[in-house]
Amino acid sequence: MATNSVDAKAAIGKGNLHVGLVHCADFHESTLETIEDVILSRDTMEWVALVPAAGLQTPEAGRFVMENFHDFHTLPVDPMRLVVTLGHAYGKAALKSRLDSPNRNAGGHRMVGTSSSMQELYQNMCKMQGSDSPILITGESGTGKELVAQAIHSHSPRRQWPFVAVNCGALPTPLIQSELFGHEKGAFTGAFQRKIGRIEAAARGTVFLDEIGELPLELQVNLLRFLQEKTVERIGSNRVIPVDARVIAATNVDIEQAVKDGRFREDLYYRLNVLRLKMPPLRERERDIELLAHTCLKEFARKEKLAARGFSKRALRAMYSHPWPGNVRELINRVKRASVMCEGRLITAADLGLDNPDTAGRVLSLDSAREKAECEAIRASLQRTMNNVSEAARQLGVSRVTLYRLMNKFGISA
Repeated sequence: MATNSVDAKAAIGKGNLHVGLVHCADFHESTLETIEDVILSRDTMEWVALVPAAGLQTPEAGRFVMENFHDFHTLPVDPMRLVVTLGHAYGKAALKSRLDSPNRNAGGHRMVGTSSSMQELYQNMCKMQGSDSPILITGESGTGKELVAQAIHSHSPRRQWPFVAVNCGALPTPLIQSELFGHEKGAFTGAFQRKIGRIEAAARGTVFLDEIGELPLELQVNLLRFLQEKTVERIGSNRVIPVDARVIAATNVDIEQAVKDGRFREDLYYRLNVLRLKMPPLRERERDIELLAHTCLKEFARKEKLAARGFSKRALRAMYSHPWPGNVRELINRVKRASVMCEGRLITAADLGLDNPDTAGRVLSLDSAREKAECEAIRASLQRTMNNVSEAARQLGVSRVTLYRLMNKFGISA
């Protein structure tokens, strides 16, 4: 038994507890904040309140009990009824604990997803962590390319050194060279002191070049020289500075088409495209949508006082039907907004802004459904056979030639 929040949280942290019993002697604001802090320390526990008979007369007290407790008993307590209530709470907490098992989030890397495309991504990331070769990450906006770059860096031998991110598309063209390579004092008007460039600042660590497809052609030459020679020159200096930094680049444009159009240097493309990761869009990992939504909601609930504790069935259907053009970033934004605006325990489709059929609806044709099923089956088979194409083809009942053709069609690499 604990008599203060510090002891209560310590007990929760030590033991495998499923149910907590709280004696709410009063409903002053400071007391409620203390109780709420304890309750939020473990998401999978269920709580039962013991309250004075007159304790629920105010709307604030009633709302607090309704939003935070599995059940409540007024004092004096009927022991038999309390035992039954605690048994129900225990069963619910045990079920919640199983459903919220860390294995569902699969992968480590602080990333969420159990779909076959994410499993393939995790495997490829693990292979690349120990290498120093450049990595090119492609995928639509909002799929989490920088998160992947950070995960690879944090699991690499360079993890104790800096991870420096540069958004090449957000920097004004005149400043990009100075930002990447630095400058000396007096190199140009306004250069009042020496500036260390982002690449040099990432020495012994990793530099992440986001939106690399937006880098102007004239600066692509400088980046190519760094990749070839591992040296940089600050603007206004002739001194060559050796820099040991791994390069991870990312783009949401068709980089191969950019090469064909002359907007991106072919030699730089080959230097960057040594190792390749393709981020799957959210519409291709539908089984992760609910998991991602619940994970986001829990994270927001941990930081703020929120009434919402889950999603209605209609809200889940709307999320599965939405095409998610903004991918994971859009989902996070919608869930965050809905968790604040929601007035009940369950977030509705309207709270998510997905109650309009014109914006939320997506009906799969038979051809689309068939292609989706084929893609998932191929990914799952390759995962089971550890990317053995011959064995995967045998399991799927097709020839190796057919399987290679389908893999090329769906952009699946072995």
